[in-house]
Amino acid sequence: MAPRKGRIFEGASVRDRLALPLTAVAVTLAVLAPLAAPGYVLVYDMVFVPRQPLRAELIWPSGTLPRAVPLDALVSLSATVAPGWLVQRVVLVAVVLLAALGAGRLVPTGRLLPRLIAAVGYAWTPYLAERLLIGQWGLLLAYGALPWLVSGALRLRAGDRRALLPVLGFGALAAVTPTGGLIALVTVVVLTAGRRTGRAAAAAAAGGLALLNLPWVLAGLLSGADARSDPAGVAAFAARGTDWTGPLGALAGTGGIWNARATLPSRESPLAALGTLLVLALAGYGWRLLRERRPELAPRLAVLAAVGFLLAAVAVLPGGDDALRWLVAQVPGAGVLRDGHKFLMPYALLLALGAALGAERLGRRPVLVGALLLPVVLMPDLAGGAVGRLRPVSYPADFAVVAERIAAAPGPVVSLPFAAYRTYPWNAGRTVLDPLPRYVDADVLVDDRLIVGDRVVRGEDRRAEAVRQALAAGRPLAALGVRWVVVQRVAGSAQLPAGALTGLRLVHAGADLQLYENGSSQTSY
Repeated sequence: MAPRKGRIFEGASVRDRLALPLTAVAVTLAVLAPLAAPGYVLVYDMVFVPRQPLRAELIWPSGTLPRAVPLDALVSLSATVAPGWLVQRVVLVAVVLLAALGAGRLVPTGRLLPRLIAAVGYAWTPYLAERLLIGQWGLLLAYGALPWLVSGALRLRAGDRRALLPVLGFGALAAVTPTGGLIALVTVVVLTAGRRTGRAAAAAAAGGLALLNLPWVLAGLLSGADARSDPAGVAAFAARGTDWTGPLGALAGTGGIWNARATLPSRESPLAALGTLLVLALAGYGWRLLRERRPELAPRLAVLAAVGFLLAAVAVLPGGDDALRWLVAQVPGAGVLRDGHKFLMPYALLLALGAALGAERLGRRPVLVGALLLPVVLMPDLAGGAVGRLRPVSYPADFAVVAERIAAAPGPVVSLPFAAYRTYPWNAGRTVLDPLPRYVDADVLVDDRLIVGDRVVRGEDRRAEAVRQALAAGRPLAALGVRWVVVQRVAGSAQLPAGALTGLRLVHAGADLQLYENGSSQTSY
């Protein structure tokens, strides 16, 4: 039997010592290969610009809930030392590389192949693929940091105070989003609880992680937006099935995201369900080794995984939809639970560790090699940036021109067509969050509602509601007192209401952006 603590490659050759990092690098290159080309990957929530300005509304949003706090502020700060295209590549590489390395190091074994199985099994998952394709790279930093947080928490539990700094460091990486910060805090608390040894260091870690969550908590408390959420978001964000196993089967394989366009085609293959059953069988068979070798980890990680899975599934369970609708509508801040799929992280980690140990327990080399290749065989279309869906593009020159004109005379901006997401012809037809609020150094008003199919999830910004009402009534936007109006060329956009641009002066007429100025702007919303 391998040493219980699973020290890495004691007495191993140089080749074996390099195998795990080289595997992690290979997986990273396979997933992110298109990023070798210049430009920016713009897909759904993933928006990077050449130099994101450090603006109060990005640091501390006044009209909306702090979903991107402190993420936006950190990106703006990074722009002072590196261009946006480089920051994007660094964070995406960090996500995949940390996930693979961390999971491989965490397996309690002295054998090489089980570590490689866990590395590939955690870094090549539907969870990572779907969250990557929906552009939530900040959440995925928490996914990559999770194995390292678990390892550090176990060291703290054993009385190793030197683990405090790594725990806080990876906790800071996770806490760039509210959900990631919560997962990091709960994980460390659960894994260090109930142990006399190292109690002071564990308390310091929990306190430090709580402080790391403070920016978004304070921003939420001080925001002018209603912290209660639209209950329509529960159905919109509910887990979605991709085959005969339904939503629960998709979640069992770490997939099931609510957005069908963020799901790889391979997830609808009959092999996906069979592969999920095979991984579950391996993980169940490996549970005994995990419990024997890491008794301080196995039951606690299982609890975290079970709670995360329940949060992901609650909206599709009998009565769960009604309970969650009531909760988000009545309890401030409970809206973070609407997209429960985010909380599958601990489950995905437990599944990777269990499957690796299950393959080891079976013992035969063909089984180990098969388990290593299984994630890639089941989901080959994650390779090559999801077969080109993560291909970088360049911003049209109009963006820089408009940004310069607005910077010369700052003032509120309305971005039209009035919608949160854009499908640009120059972005290969991919949908992306409007980049204008991050590109220009001004307060940009966009529609903060979320439209999922025929469902509309209510927004929170009263200023955006005023713009919607003016457009619906055909009133001039100039009457709202905005300084600028930008009309963007997007695919499939409806014609602007007649009279919306009345009283505005066209100052830039580009192929992709048109800029209008309101010479007598006085805010009235």
